[in-house]
Amino acid sequence: MSDDLSNFSLIDLFRVEAEGQIELLTRHLLNLERGPASAQVLEEMMRAAHSLKGAARIVGLDPAVQVAHVMEDCFVTAQRGSGQIARGQVNALLEGVDWLTQISKLEEAAVETWTAEHAEALANYVRALESGAHTTVSGGAALPVPPPAPAHEVAETQATVSKSEATAVEPADRVLRVTAEKLNRLLGLAGESLVESRRLEPFNRSLLRLKRVQQDLGRSLERLRESLGENAGERVQGYLQEARERATESRELLQQRMEEIDRFDRAATQLSKRLYREALAVRMRPFADGVVAFPRMVRDLARDLGKEAHLTIVGEGTQVDRDVLEKIEAPLTHLLRNAVDHGLEDAEARINSGKPLCGELRLEARHRAGVLIVTVTDDGRGVDIEAVRAAVVRKNLTTAEVAAKLSAQEVLDFLFLPGFSMKKNVTEISGRGVGLDVVQTMLKALRGTVRIQTQAGRGTTFELHLPITLSVVRALLVEISGEPYALPLATVVRVLRVDRAQIETVEGRPHFGFDGGRAALVSARELLELGEAPAGGDVWNVVVLGEKNARHGFVVDKFLGERELVVQPLDARLGKIEDVAAAAVLDDGSPVLILDVEDLRRSMSRLTAESDGAAWSRAKVADAQGQRQRVLVVDDSLTVRELERKLLASRGYEVTVAVDGMEGWNAARTGDFALVITDVDMPRMDGIELVRLIKADERLKSRPVMIVSYKDREEDRRRGLDAGADYYLTKGSFHDESLLEAVADLIGPAEEARE
Repeated sequence: MSDDLSNFSLIDLFRVEAEGQIELLTRHLLNLERGPASAQVLEEMMRAAHSLKGAARIVGLDPAVQVAHVMEDCFVTAQRGSGQIARGQVNALLEGVDWLTQISKLEEAAVETWTAEHAEALANYVRALESGAHTTVSGGAALPVPPPAPAHEVAETQATVSKSEATAVEPADRVLRVTAEKLNRLLGLAGESLVESRRLEPFNRSLLRLKRVQQDLGRSLERLRESLGENAGERVQGYLQEARERATESRELLQQRMEEIDRFDRAATQLSKRLYREALAVRMRPFADGVVAFPRMVRDLARDLGKEAHLTIVGEGTQVDRDVLEKIEAPLTHLLRNAVDHGLEDAEARINSGKPLCGELRLEARHRAGVLIVTVTDDGRGVDIEAVRAAVVRKNLTTAEVAAKLSAQEVLDFLFLPGFSMKKNVTEISGRGVGLDVVQTMLKALRGTVRIQTQAGRGTTFELHLPITLSVVRALLVEISGEPYALPLATVVRVLRVDRAQIETVEGRPHFGFDGGRAALVSARELLELGEAPAGGDVWNVVVLGEKNARHGFVVDKFLGERELVVQPLDARLGKIEDVAAAAVLDDGSPVLILDVEDLRRSMSRLTAESDGAAWSRAKVADAQGQRQRVLVVDDSLTVRELERKLLASRGYEVTVAVDGMEGWNAARTGDFALVITDVDMPRMDGIELVRLIKADERLKSRPVMIVSYKDREEDRRRGLDAGADYYLTKGSFHDESLLEAVADLIGPAEEARE
């Protein structure tokens, strides 16, 4: 056994062996339902079962020995051609895979107890599979089996089997047990090494400057000698000659040192890059490692629903950061279950529409422009846009008039609202009433996004855009108010320079034409509160951010180019800093903040929507506000936010909006508001937690807080009031005067002076 495995227990080794063999068995058995297996596939399955039997025998897992042995007999029988593998047998063999999976996950101390508890069920399973090993098991039509293997192949197989039983089973690759924390530290140190190695370059440049100074000194000495000419005495001539020789010697010595440092610089940089790439590669895993269980899950779920479905995985070798791979498992599980339950039609509907009886799902992973793109596609009925539009109105999320004007993409965005579900009957399969907001929330935590594309009768595609790794980001460096800032390149739509002639003012704020529409310009200095926005020259440097229907131009002072940055998380004690995601260190060792583009987009939307006559700077907006009462509206629904904002603005209140609890908390701490109106269910921080934070703050606790929520049960109302809310209102009240009356009761008219 390799020294690299010296810390592994026998049970650990069995788990390593079982993981790969179980994956192979599952994949081949699922494919067997779609057509006959080749002789090679049957051979692989037989060998996998036999290897598991040998490994289980070595570690003393008798239940696994029994299951693997009876499965092996099934495959050997099929190889010899004396029986057929039926659909019922495939189900039984998959049940055996489940037994092996469960056994492989047992702790050593729990094996004896587990065996006693499951002895009868396990014995029944073994007997049932033995009885079906030589005859067709009821439960489906038999699947054809290829001709038996030649006699010499069977003999060779048996010899291999005997040899395997007598020796310990080792993984093909050498394995080293390393904790994720140690890997993270290793990658961090490799990143620091890369940064430090780049410090030699500016040092080398300083030596070049020194070389130029020496050359100037040499020329000065020559001019001095020429000016003195024959008038210089012998002693002065001697001094000049000595100075020239020393200067020449100094130049030669400096040239040698520069060449040595240059060689060392190149070698150190290359070595650091190799070290960093290798450390980063340790964190990367093939996409297949995180999705191995999905084909079986889709198949079993479809059967539970009386459907047939097959999942095809494309891009299994695509490399993904292990943390990203681990964290997208839950969103992908939700999307696949959603596709089977909501997307795929039942058998009768598929036949009537001319589709194959078996629904097709496709899960694909690929790299594009430094971004990991994962798509989940089904060939089902597609999303009924009009049904979603009607549900939006029915759930009081907007009025019928507003809903009628929404585009198809805007309607689809409602599917990501908390608790929004099209299922009338809540079941375990349909997500227990939990909507797609859980997918979006998890993706936002990974700095990712999700988009929906759907065609009626042809299916739906969810496209996830994610960073390939959380440790490194390819970023655009910009200068704002004399300091560098970084924007993740994957979130940047376009970088361009806009001529002043292209800029026009709409509702008090500059816009420019982009991609067939208009994009509002927002000064980076203004947004980040780094001073007044400059008057601007003939050309403005603009970074275009946002989705197609909500573009914004982020105006910066300079473009500094692209860099690959090692992400350094901010100290947790700082909390969430608005518009900032993380930090990094530049080549020269100086720190740089990595901006949170999702935060920026929300802040830009809020800034451009603060008033109908929003001006270019906050100072001008403040002058226009006068003594009007300021209200902070916190809600993650764009439609609800706008309805509340317009309703309050129509009565003269000055309204600021925040898109979730965290942004609302940052706004409440830094702004001066007479009232806070908040939703309950929001990402990052819910409304209840926001209320508690406000009421626990000595400076803010006297500020009234109103909860506006679609939850109208008495226990929900009591929960909000117990947290400290001064008023609880349901969202159905948007359509009458209740909201305005409640606001007036709490803080008075819009023009009333605050105490």
